[in-house]
Amino acid sequence: MRASELVEQDCSIARPASLLGDPWTLVILRQAFSRVRRFDDFQSQLGISRSLLSARLGRLVDAGILRREPYKDQIRTRHEYRLTRKGLDLYPALMALREWGDRYMADEEPPIRLRHRDCGGEPRIHLTCDRCGADVGARDTEIAPGRRAGGLATLP
Repeated sequence: MRASELVEQDCSIARPASLLGDPWTLVILRQAFSRVRRFDDFQSQLGISRSLLSARLGRLVDAGILRREPYKDQIRTRHEYRLTRKGLDLYPALMALREWGDRYMADEEPPIRLRHRDCGGEPRIHLTCDRCGADVGARDTEIAPGRRAGGLATLP
């Protein structure tokens, strides 16, 4: 199977991976969550080529994750890129990836720390059962068919 075919799978992991699996896409989203909004700011902070940045921003806009908003500079009208509700809903996924990276790939100390504005605590990703409230990890779950599944559901 080709990576381009992942979007066609009826899988809630494969489809997002087909859109978000590119490293540049993830770091563009990281910058968007850091309140970077303008093309030139993305480009200068990331050192990405203008054509690659334009393509990745276009994909995120087409997917409804970012939206373009016009603004006028001294010369012409340009666009800012702002996270949509759909984009903001990616925050926990991106923070889970950051938390994993801090644990397993940081040299000694994590490169940044996040703080809760209200109390100064550090946010953590935490999975719980929606029914009983128990902590849930990979060994605490089982795969079951969804409403549309014709047979036994499996993770790819």
